[in-house]
Amino acid sequence: MRNLKAFALTIGVAMAVVSGGMRVAAHHAFSAEFDANRPISLKGKVVKVEWVNPHAWIHVEVKKAGGASEVWMVEGGTPNTLARRGITRNSLVAGTEISVEGYQAKDGSNRANGRDLTLPDGKKLFVGSSGTGAPRDGRDPTEPGR
Repeated sequence: MRNLKAFALTIGVAMAVVSGGMRVAAHHAFSAEFDANRPISLKGKVVKVEWVNPHAWIHVEVKKAGGASEVWMVEGGTPNTLARRGITRNSLVAGTEISVEGYQAKDGSNRANGRDLTLPDGKKLFVGSSGTGAPRDGRDPTEPGR
């Protein structure tokens, strides 16, 4: 019976290590998807916010020249990181007009890594991911030397 318990414990630990490794593999570095040489400014209405790991996503409807609109997905930090900065799932509700400064996806899709987000009252929020290789642009309040 003791051998069976030891075997079960070993299997449990192995499963935890493997599943933990999968989560790490799903998390990416900034440079894997976004281009530091393609800064972008987006203005529009929040369509929805996905408060998910490993990164929160803000969907923004942006008006194009000519009146058509397109939806952009803006990647933010982890929900825990954003919460520590005072940003909650209730901070951005659908219909809120925002502007976002960030960096466009390398593949040219309507995805961006968000950095500064400005609310209608002018309040700025840093929504970026720290320590992922994003440019040291002075926007991240946790950057060394700030």
